Amino acid sequence: QVQLTESGGYLAQPGGSLRLSCAASGSTLDYYAIGWFHQAPGDEREEVACIRSHDNNIYYRDSIKGRFTMSRDNAKNTVYLQMNSLKPEDMGVYYCAVRSVPLRNSTGSPCNYGMNYWGWGTLVSVSS
Repeated sequence: QVQLTESGGYLAQPGGSLRLSCAASGSTLDYYAIGWFHQAPGDEREEVACIRSHDNNIYYRDSIKGRFTMSRDNAKNTVYLQMNSLKPEDMGVYYCAVRSVPLRNSTGSPCNYGMNYWGWGTLVSVSS
């Protein structure tokens, strides 16, 4: 059973920064893909960023490109989401998830094809 623990959610001002962390119970290299997802109040959960382990290719949602950066520290089994220039619409719960099942002949983000394990989420608030 994979356990994912998110942290780093907090209250930030518009234009501010936060760094979210997701600690995995196993080696992050063992998972085919790891993703960050965002659920705004009243909205469905959407993919924010996704990294494919075998080539470290990272996919970003268009609305956060240039503002958010996903990274990983394999030695710590942790992935991060650096969030800069925060906007009120970035507010919500951020979830970390992993896909353990490999894909073949897929296009685009591997996180679009379903994730196998999810964390409980961390809450980000953006307000002045």
